[in-house]
Amino acid sequence: MFSRAVISRLSRKRPPSEIQDNDVLASTSHHGATGTEKWSISLEHLLDDAEGVRRFREFLKSEFSEENVLFWIECEDFKKTQDIERLRDKAKHIYGTYLSSKSSTQVNVEGQSRLSESMLGQPHPLMFQKLQDQIFNLMKFDSYSRFLRSDIFMKSKRLEESGNEETVAKRASRIYNT
Repeated sequence: MFSRAVISRLSRKRPPSEIQDNDVLASTSHHGATGTEKWSISLEHLLDDAEGVRRFREFLKSEFSEENVLFWIECEDFKKTQDIERLRDKAKHIYGTYLSSKSSTQVNVEGQSRLSESMLGQPHPLMFQKLQDQIFNLMKFDSYSRFLRSDIFMKSKRLEESGNEETVAKRASRIYNT
């Protein structure tokens, strides 16, 4: 079926169901970084955090390119789909929403990398991988650096820092006032 390397690659990202807007739990980071500190480490860290995805989507919406992260999220979900009928339905949805020339939310991928509509009848979990990688790189080398300088990121960082300072102050108050 799939080689161990492919399975490892498929399993290293959280499923989109865990990174949707309605998931407000901020995950803790690897090596002690949290929140905005984690987001600034890499795009991968940002996409692993529900609040990070929400803020990045907000930023991309302001730049009229939210479809990039939505496409990436849907491709992550697509790779984890087991049922062939659901895979076929999701493939048609992804194609119609993000890749069709008729789509109003079309992502910007190289012409020769586009899939043909005829391929949708026999989908496989990695059929969008090349396109997803292109969009990931576009976000990583273009949008992500602007996001880190954006008002959305800076406000999140300030809010987080003021919340951390308050927690430290409360903790110190309890220690010294006992």
